[in-house]
Amino acid sequence: MSEKLQNPRLQRITFHTFRHWYAIMQYRKTQNILYVMQKLGHKNIKNTLIYTHLVNFESDEYHSTVAKTAEEARKLIEAGFEYVCTTPDELMLFRKRK
Repeated sequence: MSEKLQNPRLQRITFHTFRHWYAIMQYRKTQNILYVMQKLGHKNIKNTLIYTHLVNFESDEYHSTVAKTAEEARKLIEAGFEYVCTTPDELMLFRKRK
């Protein structure tokens, strides 16, 4: 396949490559290392932490917005925003990666 596509890097892809990719994507999505640890079946968090060093998360930028009603919140969630928190004055904060 690598010869047909003229890409020798394809020969270096292994099951472990996909496992790393899955772990990185799950961590990026959830920012929850314990969740990733469980998904990978690791018993030691140190094994899972290896995966988080492969991606720079400091450059994440977000669009932020506020919902005042449940209907506004529903529309934001449907548009791909994630809930962050509710302020003391009952405003719901949402964010979405740029």
